Amino acid sequence: MPLALPSLTGAPAVLYFYPKADTTGCTREAQDFSALSERFSQAGARVIGISKDAPAKLVKFAAKYDLAVQLAADESGAACEAFGVWGEKQLYGRTYWGIERATFLFGADGHLIREWRKVRVAGHAEAVLTALG
Repeated sequence: MPLALPSLTGAPAVLYFYPKADTTGCTREAQDFSALSERFSQAGARVIGISKDAPAKLVKFAAKYDLAVQLAADESGAACEAFGVWGEKQLYGRTYWGIERATFLFGADGHLIREWRKVRVAGHAEAVLTALG
């Protein structure tokens, strides 16, 4: 089922973009958000992780780690482009195109409350929950 921003209004929403399912940092981030999923839910917020992975890979990823957050596939890269998270990255001196780890917190009215760019995974999910209030 396609996900559209207007469908997220009425309650706060957390959209976090991550490079690739089932890699060390991305797994840790998904687990951290999942560990706090009940507290996000109590705050009325929906948490959605977005990557360019295929839907089938996301289903396996969620099952493998018993993730409690919703995962969305952006295979076309349209959401990544719209949020400005697709760009050049560097790793070990190699330049390539990929998803910048970033998170966007929206209020119940659909307006952007806060964004985090170039996210470091450790403590990030907790920081987003704190910002949610």
